[in-house]
Amino acid sequence: MPVAIGTRIGVYEIVAPIGAGGMGEVYRARDPRLGRDVAIKVLPELVARDPDRIARFQREAQLLASLNHPHIGAIYGLEESGGVRAIVLELIEGDTLAERLARPKGRALQPSDAVTADGQRFLISRPTEDTTTTPITLIVNWPEALKK
Repeated sequence: MPVAIGTRIGVYEIVAPIGAGGMGEVYRARDPRLGRDVAIKVLPELVARDPDRIARFQREAQLLASLNHPHIGAIYGLEESGGVRAIVLELIEGDTLAERLARPKGRALQPSDAVTADGQRFLISRPTEDTTTTPITLIVNWPEALKK
């Protein structure tokens, strides 16, 4: 069951759903302490009790915490509240690469643009099974800039 608007996970209040995939549901949330919006990735209820998925979720958070690059979104922390496990992330505004590829304007953004992007090269140099880099996990937040 998705997390309801207005639900609190730690101090963060869920504002709106952003997307969902195999490894989690992502929501926009408000951080009242710092007065900013964040992204919250929640482990889906169907797998939230699976020890292997919990371990993989934890490894993903640790991997993200080990990365520091201007084209990779920052992790702010881990939360657990009422049995809900979540990773708190930098909220990156913009279209996903998949959305941008489906909506050409002028010179269409090509898949090769993502492959040659600095942040993508940085991720490729650190291969792992715990993160996915696909057109739906890459955000284009201004022309010719990508963040994962």
